[in-house]
Amino acid sequence: AVRQELREIVRPLREPGYWEALGRKTERARKRRLRLQRRKQEAKEAKEQEAARAAEREAKIDQWRAKCIQEVEEKNRERELKAAADSVLSEVRKKQADTKRMVDILRALEKLRKLRKEAAARKGVCPPPSADEAFENQVESLQTLLKKRTELYEAEERALRVMLEGEQEEERKREMEKKQKKEREKLLQQKLEIDSKLFGNPDEFPLAHLLQPFREYYLQAEHSVAALIQIRHEWDQYLVPADHPEGSCIPPGWVLPSLPTNDTWATAVR
Repeated sequence: AVRQELREIVRPLREPGYWEALGRKTERARKRRLRLQRRKQEAKEAKEQEAARAAEREAKIDQWRAKCIQEVEEKNRERELKAAADSVLSEVRKKQADTKRMVDILRALEKLRKLRKEAAARKGVCPPPSADEAFENQVESLQTLLKKRTELYEAEERALRVMLEGEQEEERKREMEKKQKKEREKLLQQKLEIDSKLFGNPDEFPLAHLLQPFREYYLQAEHSVAALIQIRHEWDQYLVPADHPEGSCIPPGWVLPSLPTNDTWATAVR
C-alpha cells in the first residue's frame, strides 16, 4: 500500500512536459517575486524622495520665516530707536524753548528795571550804585548760565541729528541693496530665459545632449581669449558707417529667434 501510494505521488513526475510546466511556473513565481521586490523598492525610493522634498520645503519655509522675523525685528528696532531719538530730540527742543523763554524774561526784567529807574529818577529818587552793581552781576551770572545751557542743548541736538541722519543713511543703503538685489535677480532670470530660448531648457537638455557642442561653440569666447579675438575679427569685417544704407550696428546681446508663425513651426520648435 505504501509503495502504491508512493507510485501515485511520483507518477506526475514521469509524465511528459511536467518539468517544463514546473519550470515555467517557477519562472513566473520568480518574476512575480522580483516584480514585487522592485515595486517595493520603487515605493521606498519614492517615499524617501518625497520625504527629502518635504524636508527641503520645510527648510525653505523655515528660512523664509526666519528672514521675515529678522526683517520685522530690524524694523521694530529701527522704529523704537527713531521714536526714542525723536522723544529725546523733542525733550531737547523743549529745554531750548524754556531757555529761550528765560532769556526773554531776563531781557524784559532788564527793560522793566530801566523804565522804573528812569521813572524814579524823574521823581528825584536814585538807587545806590551798589544796587545797580548787584543787579548787573546777577543778570550777568544768569546770562552766563543760560548761554552754557543753550550751547549744551545745541550740542545735544546736533548729536541727535547726526544719529538720525546716520540711521536714515543706513535705511537708504539697505533699500538700495534690496533694489540692486532685485535687479540682479531680474537680470539673471532674463538671462536664463534667453539661454533657454537659444539653447533649450537645461533640465530637458543635459550636457550630453546633441545641442551641447553648439552651445560650447557659441560660448567659446567666454572661455578663450583667442576665440574672442577671432570672433571679434570676423565681426569687424562687416563694420560700416552708421549712415550706410545697407549696414546696421552690431546688436549688444543675443539675437532672439522670432515666435512661430504657424502650428507646424511651433511643433518643430517644441
